Amino acid sequence: MLTPDRVVTTTCPYCGVGCQVDLLLKDGLIYRVNGRFDNEINRGSLCVKGRFGYDFIYSPDRLKTPLARDAHGGYYDITWDEALNKVARNFERIRQQYGPDSVAFLTSAKCTNEENYLMQKLARGVIGTNNIDHCARL
Repeated sequence: MLTPDRVVTTTCPYCGVGCQVDLLLKDGLIYRVNGRFDNEINRGSLCVKGRFGYDFIYSPDRLKTPLARDAHGGYYDITWDEALNKVARNFERIRQQYGPDSVAFLTSAKCTNEENYLMQKLARGVIGTNNIDHCARL
């Protein structure tokens, strides 16, 4: 059996359940994913996506930095600070011009409950709208 160089504990990215996983890395690459037994969420079990669905990490098409559109419709790399500032400025411009209810937020079942909670705080507390929904509501 391969001995890992490093073990990274994290939350599975596939749904909002919050299963805890250990990523086993060798030479900087994930070669195995184990469910963690020391938590109440998944108690060591993982679904097939959580166990085997990490090949997207190494896709050559994966974006690794934010992109901005230039005047000709092309894209160029920007920093995370630049991207977040651009989004914040545009949210504020739209809110000022059209009112807070001109903006809506859609959250995801792939986010944790905490991330979904923060999104509704952004919508209600910062933008001033109740226009927020979730893709997995019943």
